Amino acid sequence: MAGEINRVQLLKTMRPTLNQGEYVFVSVMDSTGIDRSITICEFKEKEGITIVLEKSKAEELQLKYDYVASWITLTVHSALEAVGFTAAFSAELTKHHISCNVIAGYYHDHIFVDKKDAQKAMKTLTDLAESHQ
Repeated sequence: MAGEINRVQLLKTMRPTLNQGEYVFVSVMDSTGIDRSITICEFKEKEGITIVLEKSKAEELQLKYDYVASWITLTVHSALEAVGFTAAFSAELTKHHISCNVIAGYYHDHIFVDKKDAQKAMKTLTDLAESHQ
């Protein structure tokens, strides 16, 4: 099933959902000791492997982190080739002084915002969707 590519339709139907929990980004040189069933995602960079996982799991593994985030999923099935969707919602979050770290999955876009900004981000994204109705 192909994802939506029309930016206006994506904004109108993005339906942000706040996932429960606290999430952190950690960097490790070797991820072989980390069970993939507890990770949200990982990305290999030349400096190390970035892993996103629940804060409690990182603490159990004694992994260091600096940033505690809330995880928002935009539940519309967005196409990976869609143009302008990420720019539109990130610009709106920027207007409200909310930083966002975006990870695109095959079906959905996932936004990690500072834990303290979760409710403000949800309102901002919901208002943005409603403004396109």
